[in-house]
Amino acid sequence: MPSAERPVGFPVPDWTLPPRPGPDPMVGRYCTVEPLDVDRHAAGLFAANRRDVDGRNWTYLPYGPFGELDAYVDWMRDTCLGDDPMFHAVVDHAQGPVGVASYLRVNPPSGSIEVGHINFSPLLQRTRAATEAMYLMMRRAFELGYRRYEWKCDALNAPSRRAAVRLGLTYEGTFRQATVYRGRNRDTAWFAIVDGEWPARQAAFEAWLDPDNFEHDGTQHTSLSSLTDLTP
Repeated sequence: MPSAERPVGFPVPDWTLPPRPGPDPMVGRYCTVEPLDVDRHAAGLFAANRRDVDGRNWTYLPYGPFGELDAYVDWMRDTCLGDDPMFHAVVDHAQGPVGVASYLRVNPPSGSIEVGHINFSPLLQRTRAATEAMYLMMRRAFELGYRRYEWKCDALNAPSRRAAVRLGLTYEGTFRQATVYRGRNRDTAWFAIVDGEWPARQAAFEAWLDPDNFEHDGTQHTSLSSLTDLTP
């Protein structure tokens, strides 16, 4: 029994382990996020990624860019068909497959799950579908009963850090010299959202994604950052 002098964590009554994410597609207004399928997605993703002519999208990933479709397909078959990481394609309803993201480090006993391997082609970047894809993956995790949703990135990856904050995740610190990739050091910045924060974050996402939040030319009335800044 803990003594009064030794603090302990808050109780988690009736805790049950959440299931691992299943293969059902996550369907939104602007995109669908579905398990990566080489035959259905590889060619479209490769074409979309070719629009990243200088390869900047691959800077902070441990693989790529891929100069030929066959090399991309081989990498997918070797890397992307397991259950952790569980790779997904982001399929824009107007443009087809335009990005990739995955669940990884899925830990039901702790109730934690991470999103990573995010590679959004220029066709997806800065679109409503890009934000919706991240929302759909968060929503599934919390609906399954996960307590903690993590986002980690190279501490020097400023766009990823900005994205995490915009999406309502909280910066929790940097693990120095966390790993080595591409022959260089990586300090890893950690961000997370926990289940008690999710209802307010979900409301912020739904308000931002509402078509009424946008003019006909796509101009937003209210930014997502301003909505997530108002949440706990």
